[in-house]
Order: sequence, then structure tokens, then C-alpha cells
Amino acid sequence: MTNIPDRVPLANLPTKIEKLERLSAQLGGPSLFIKRDDQTGTEFSGNKVRKLEYSLKEALAAGHDYVITCGGIQSNHCRSTAAAAAKLGLKSYLVLRGNEPQEPDGNLLLDHLLGAQIRYITAEEYRERRAEIMESVKDKLTGQGYKPYIIPEGASNGIGSFGYYTALREIVEQEKELGVHFDAIVVAVGSGGTYAGLLLASKTLHYKADIIGINVCDDEYYFRHVIDSILQDSGRYLQEDIAYAKQDFHIIDGYVGQGYGISSPEVRQFIFDFAKLEGVILDPVYTGKALFGLVEEIKKGRFNDLHNILFIHTGGLFGLFPQKHEFINPN
Repeated sequence: MTNIPDRVPLANLPTKIEKLERLSAQLGGPSLFIKRDDQTGTEFSGNKVRKLEYSLKEALAAGHDYVITCGGIQSNHCRSTAAAAAKLGLKSYLVLRGNEPQEPDGNLLLDHLLGAQIRYITAEEYRERRAEIMESVKDKLTGQGYKPYIIPEGASNGIGSFGYYTALREIVEQEKELGVHFDAIVVAVGSGGTYAGLLLASKTLHYKADIIGINVCDDEYYFRHVIDSILQDSGRYLQEDIAYAKQDFHIIDGYVGQGYGISSPEVRQFIFDFAKLEGVILDPVYTGKALFGLVEEIKKGRFNDLHNILFIHTGGLFGLFPQKHEFINPN
């Protein structure tokens, strides 16, 4: 068995898998299932906590007492980091892209409640200098006597990717319990770490299914590079060499819309309709775009030869509230 790093337990695991009976019947294609990683915990809700279990174990083992990370102003990852840090007795510092609002809402409100220190930077600074800015914060905190640890955007690096390595192991066990095999696993791609972890596990476990990502920002070319970089970093922790071929990467482009965090009227209507149909809430940044994209691809006949598809719900509920005006009576 592949040796992987240790983790600190934070998430409520395993998360359940449910069949989307009505959506499957409506589409008349493959049977659709959903893995409820939105139920990893109230404060931790979403996929980020799985990755943080590995990042923060590494931080604790090395004696760090302050964690620094970055993201958008409504970052699920930053909220999860602040919650996990508080749970473990660590301090947190968040570098957020955007202007400080008059009244914090959604994830940002929770960041404040969880005691995170926050620095706001412009979109340009974030794009060009976020790593440099986090290093400067680290230097400042080190000068104050702390031992800070930097976690990249989305905890999407080698150590963080093991969160979804173990998630795939979990899925394999659930397949046995459910008596089903998934021909494809589909997930939103925003920083690449979740997809990288699933692909890493599928290769080392010889799991016979396509790992499919639907990007919610940037493009396929960008994410192929990012995911490859994460996988190379993951290799440092393994005692075996893993070869990846171009055909191992399945990124479906075309559902970004006007950009990260900006949902189209079609996506918002889909979120509204899906909530009424299945009683499951999606978010406008990640899961709404990704499941909308999957449904559109099914309608086009892309997956006609598949029997069972698993969609991973990566959370994001708190991101709905700052966009609430878009979801009140969309009809």
C-alpha cells in the first residue's frame, strides 16, 4: 500500500453518497450520484477541510503556531482555515482579494467570528504578488516571535492533495457498500488540489474511472499545468514514481462564464431548480457551475456510454448569502 502523510482529524467523515433520482430520471442518461462533502462540518463545510487535515498536521508536527493563507473575499478555503486554526489552538492570518466591505457577510463574517487577522489587497496585487505578500506577513510575524506556516490558495499543493487521495479511498469503500461502480467522478476545479488528489489516488489505487474536472475559472490549459505541478509536489511524499499520461487529464472547459465568482442567469436558474428538485443547495461559485456543466454535457450525449457518474459536492453554501439578491424570486 502507498505510504501517505499523517493527518489531523477535523472533518465529519465519511460523507454520504446519495442518488439523484429525479435529476437522473429527468435527463434519461447515466445514473447520477452526489457525494455530500458539503456536510464535512458546519464551520468546515466543503472540500477544503480534507486538504487542511494534511496541511495542518504538517504545521503542528513542525511546531508552527500561526497559519497564513489567501483567497477571495468570500473564500471557502480561508473560512475553513480560520475554523481549523481556532479548533487546533492556532492563530490565522488571511490575505483576501477585494475591498473591505462596510458589513461583512457570508464567509467573511465567519472569518471575523473565528478571530482571523485579515489583510485586503487588490485583484492586481493578488494576481501578481500574493506569494510575496504572504512571505512578508510571515517575516513580520516571525519578528514578533511567532512560527508561521504558509498554506497556498485552496491548500492546493502536494501535502493538501492527500485530502482527496483519502477521499477516493473512501469512495471505493462506499462503492462496495452501495453495490455500484462509478464510471466517472466529476468535481469543480478552482485551484486544482481536489482534482489532483483524486487523480493521484486513481493512479496509485488502479481505480478504473475517469476523473473529470469542470473548471470554474481560468481554462483547461492553465489547469493542466497547475495540476501537473501539484502532482509533482505530491510525489515528494510518496515512495514510488507515478507516471501520468496526457489522456489521464479530463478537464471540461466552457462553463466559466464571465469569470470566477460570477454566475450566469442560466446557472442561477439551475441552482434554484435543483434545490427544488433534489433538496440540495449548490453555490454560485463552484458547484452550481460544475453541476450545470455536467448536466449540459449529458444533454449533449457526451456520457451516453456511461452507467453511473458521481458528482462531488464541494460545499460553498456560505457564498450564497452575499449574492442573495440574485436568488430571490429568479422567475
